[in-house]
Amino acid sequence: MQNTTGMENQIRQLVYLVENAILNLPEGQEEMVWLIDFTGWSFSTSVPVKTARETISVLQNHYPQRLAVAFLYSPPRLFEALWKMIKYCLDPKTFQKIKFVYPKNKESVEIMQSCFDADNLPTEFGGKATMKYDHEEFSKLMVQDDLKTAKFWGFDQKIDGNAEKES
Repeated sequence: MQNTTGMENQIRQLVYLVENAILNLPEGQEEMVWLIDFTGWSFSTSVPVKTARETISVLQNHYPQRLAVAFLYSPPRLFEALWKMIKYCLDPKTFQKIKFVYPKNKESVEIMQSCFDADNLPTEFGGKATMKYDHEEFSKLMVQDDLKTAKFWGFDQKIDGNAEKES
């Protein structure tokens, strides 16, 4: 549901979401599994090459070893061919973690499903969960994460302290 425009805003959104994902990892877990849905992707909605390169740079240089595996769900076949060219820009370990999943390819779907609890995986990805994306609910979760982040960095105390000094 990414809808930001401009490379800087897209990179900020990426960092915000990765940081929130890290904040919500269970104790002792360091890696994440990503599911990137390309349903509805087209060249007119695609990310420019410069932004894709910057995304790769940010992930490799600032979040090394955070990725366990990334599933690219329903990408255009042409994208897989382009991806083979991009692999030379990636760390070989990272490249091995990228899996293409095509809904009509039983083997690729089974590989993806082996990493997810079917009860939590939405039905559009072959799971059993009937949940739909709810932007209002997502926004509430992000506000909670913003409060957790402020507390983690001690910003909540600075805000409370400043409020007392001004009154």
